[in-house]
Amino acid sequence: MPAVVQRPATGFWRRALRHRSFVAGGALVLLVLFAALLSLVWTPWSAYDIDIAAKLKPPSSSHWLGTDVFGRDIVSLLLVGARATIAVGIIAVGIGLSFGVCLGLLAAARKGWTEELIMRMSDFTFAFPAVLSAIMLAAAVGPGMVTSITAIGIFQIPTFVRVTRASANAVWSREFVLAARASGKGAFRITTEHVLPNILSVLVVQATIGFALAILAEAALSYLGLGTQPPQPSWGRMLNEAQTLLFQAPSLAVYPGVAIATAVLGLNLLGDGLRDLLDPRLARER
Repeated sequence: MPAVVQRPATGFWRRALRHRSFVAGGALVLLVLFAALLSLVWTPWSAYDIDIAAKLKPPSSSHWLGTDVFGRDIVSLLLVGARATIAVGIIAVGIGLSFGVCLGLLAAARKGWTEELIMRMSDFTFAFPAVLSAIMLAAAVGPGMVTSITAIGIFQIPTFVRVTRASANAVWSREFVLAARASGKGAFRITTEHVLPNILSVLVVQATIGFALAILAEAALSYLGLGTQPPQPSWGRMLNEAQTLLFQAPSLAVYPGVAIATAVLGLNLLGDGLRDLLDPRLARER
């Protein structure tokens, strides 16, 4: 019988299932994703219908976490709010990842004035955090989900530029890249065949961290009224609506706060776990 060759992926998942941070973070992230997907097909009540007669009801068999000041079911609001939060995070991180990685790779490959121009543009973008960018965009085109996605995505770009450039510069100095250059390969082929595959693990970890920051930024923008607009539920706007009822119904602020903390904690733990698992030196130690 021929010997069975163990695939690298099998070894990765074996180590991953023993890594507490990865397992805990993955479970929390899957919980949030499940809530968002579940809201597409089912919610206990409509998250958009207002029933003033049922406002501020305590938890019961019909409303598991009670109702808000407009009589809307809290569980339904949390489920649908997860969908909006994840959508904003994925698109915003996708914008930052797409533009940031391309610019970072270009800066590492071209050097000279190209690298200097890209890095100075990144420094300039850092001067405009997501909240400030959202305020400017809201003044120009109005608040909304698109405004928050654009502001958060623009703020993510310079972070990915810096991470990509630093990681790519380290790979460009390696012996196998020097051998590829000596064999006549151009900068584009070296970048796509050698540099990018060797920094993917760093980019994956940074994407999870950026996702957590995007969730926090989306909640902050919705809380300020610059993000997701009514009637679309949002965890940040749920906090805004609950701030005037902290003494009357403090649980209205607790539920969305716990939801935001769960998503951010899960992504941070997942990022820490991926960093340990994808780092060859730490993988050997484990």
